[in-house]
Amino acid sequence: MRTYEMVVVLRADLSDEDRTSQLDTIQGWVKNNGGNIAKVDTWGRRRLAYEINNQRDGHYTLFTTELPAQAPAELERSLRISENVLRFLITRAGE
Repeated sequence: MRTYEMVVVLRADLSDEDRTSQLDTIQGWVKNNGGNIAKVDTWGRRRLAYEINNQRDGHYTLFTTELPAQAPAELERSLRISENVLRFLITRAGE
């Protein structure tokens, strides 16, 4: 298994319950793809560099995960479908 860092930017207009639910869903996707989450770092609400879907702010969260090699592609597919995710980036740690 490889170590990956995944940054997810959620819509800032989500309620705390909806944001928590979406983050739990993302963690479930990681576990369903055979991975585990080593660390979750919440950066909070920050201003976006440019407007995305009429949103000026986003809620940033960094996940440090261990995933099999094929899992990032499946996670990207799931994150693209989610309407609460504005942007995401999955990279291998240390690169």
